[in-house]
Amino acid sequence: MTAAGFYDRIRGQLSYERLFFLIFLVALFLRFYQLDLKLFHHDEAIHAWFSYRLLTEGVYTYDPMYHGPLLYYTTAGMFSFLGDADLVGRIIPSLLGLLLIPLLYPIYRLGYLDTKQTLIAALFIAVSPDMVYFSRFLRNDIFIVFFTMVLLVALLYYFERRETKYALIAGAAVGLGMSSKENMPIVVVIFGSYLLYLIATRRLELPGKWKTDLLLGGLVTVGIMAALYSSFGAHPDVLADGWLRAIEHWTAMHQQERLGGPPFMYIILFLLYEVPIFILAVFGTVQFLGGDGRAARLVQSLRRRLGRPERPELQSLDAVAGTRIIDRQDEFMRFSVYWLVLSLAAYAYIGEKVPWLILHQLLPLIFVAVYRMTTRKAIVAVALSVFLITMTWHVAFTPADINEPIVQVQNSEDLRTVMALIDASDRVAIASENYWPLPWYYRGNASQKLQYYGGKIDEGSIYSQNFDMVITYDQDTYPALTGYEKTPYKINYWFSYYDNQDRLAEYYVTRTGKLGSMNFEIFTKPGLAENAAG
Repeated sequence: MTAAGFYDRIRGQLSYERLFFLIFLVALFLRFYQLDLKLFHHDEAIHAWFSYRLLTEGVYTYDPMYHGPLLYYTTAGMFSFLGDADLVGRIIPSLLGLLLIPLLYPIYRLGYLDTKQTLIAALFIAVSPDMVYFSRFLRNDIFIVFFTMVLLVALLYYFERRETKYALIAGAAVGLGMSSKENMPIVVVIFGSYLLYLIATRRLELPGKWKTDLLLGGLVTVGIMAALYSSFGAHPDVLADGWLRAIEHWTAMHQQERLGGPPFMYIILFLLYEVPIFILAVFGTVQFLGGDGRAARLVQSLRRRLGRPERPELQSLDAVAGTRIIDRQDEFMRFSVYWLVLSLAAYAYIGEKVPWLILHQLLPLIFVAVYRMTTRKAIVAVALSVFLITMTWHVAFTPADINEPIVQVQNSEDLRTVMALIDASDRVAIASENYWPLPWYYRGNASQKLQYYGGKIDEGSIYSQNFDMVITYDQDTYPALTGYEKTPYKINYWFSYYDNQDRLAEYYVTRTGKLGSMNFEIFTKPGLAENAAG
């Protein structure tokens, strides 16, 4: 076989559909492999605990500190089917993170992305450290990213096909997103303001029944939110003041800057974890602003208009744009840049800087990064993805405490030893105000051996009740307890920007530096450690 023949055979085997499916399988592996490798994060444990109480006691009321109700109802549902466990709690986030990839396909089918753009966008979503890490994470943000993608696809199809069902899907996406977390309105404002721009510039003509469709979509949104926020009618008072409490709480959090950082904090995180995507996005933006290739693409649009398009569904372009020739990919890029800039600005302004908020900026960054994806540029993107895969493996699959800002108050692996000691004990005193995630890991019947005091107690109470083990916070502990051995353990840990800001370049290479932590001091009866180890 000649070299040319071999190359043609390889090209025939690596069709678009096969490559897309292969990327999907990679994403599937990265999201579900050893899903319970790491202990629950502090917030994950709280979310799982509330979901468990919802399942076992029927107890749930919306609290803006812990975000919207959808996560709790879906997680409780998973616990009811598959049992309450760390792995089960992470299944839905992993599934939503995985389904971002198939949602690229309808955008491709409408012509807003070409084959190379779709494949590279899918690759970036599949192996991005932040996308993978927070898809394996029981928090609300991957819910928001998923419903953002559903909303995007529904809106594109609505304005192409002008069918009411897509308005209803868009309404459901907004309602479910708004029932997930309080930052969904940022997405709605960005999408809505760009839609107004398209209408004002006559780049988009609304269908004649748009008012009816908007009303129906709005009713779906309101219905979903009313059902979930009222706990399906159990707490109707939440509908009256829940939105106000949410505004008050998050305004206070913004002003307090409890977990603060500089306005450019997320740029630092992009450069730490997503640098290939960031570089290609900068390059793509420069290409777009310079008008690179736009004339040629308009010629292609004109040819489609005069002849038969490559894909039949592209024939609706002129029905949407009237007599104007609008290039889908350029228009989608314009929207993606707008989406990215406003997202960067919004989260730079918000006072609380937590790593999972990067997802809402990363999604439009990926779309900007794949603009004008030539074969050469695609090869570069695939090569640079080695960095993404390496970082993903490091942050998601290292079974140890890692010095990375992505973890943000991650529970320490030291807790496995602490829990082994608890398991070997008959009675344990929790004489500390800091004790999460113990209520999650010792729930139900397992909780009976633990006595929570919420702080240090009188030593006489410890001796009189003959505890096998006493857990204290190292900032409020005992110098010693007669008859007990004292050992320190980390509860959780975090990377602080302010503790390392003077050595960022060194940290980037070595990933070493000051690691903040909260610590237990554990008092155990002699021989307990040996029993736990045995």
